This record gives sequence, structure tokens and C-alpha cells, in this order.
Amino acid sequence: MLEDLRCVCDAPGCKRALGETQLMLRMETPAGERRAYECACGAVTVTVVR
Repeated sequence: MLEDLRCVCDAPGCKRALGETQLMLRMETPAGERRAYECACGAVTVTVVR
């Protein structure tokens, strides 16, 4: 269910979809996987996947 959620940029005025082409960094921790995306607008979004 949660795997179906789409990641979007949350910068003011931007709602671009973020995906593998914007994925910059992936890091595993005991709390889950962290993913950092850089949007074309220059904003960086970090998500946590458990």
C-alpha cells in the first residue's frame, strides 16, 4: 500500500513528481531507508521508507 505513494517536491510553487531519475542518495539505517532527491527546481526532498 505505502509503496504505491508517489513522492513529490514540496518546495513552494513546485509539485513535480520525484523518482529514480532524481534520486541522489540512498542510505540504510536500523529505522529504515533514507532517500534524498534533488528536484529540477533545486530543492532537496528526503524520505524515509521502512
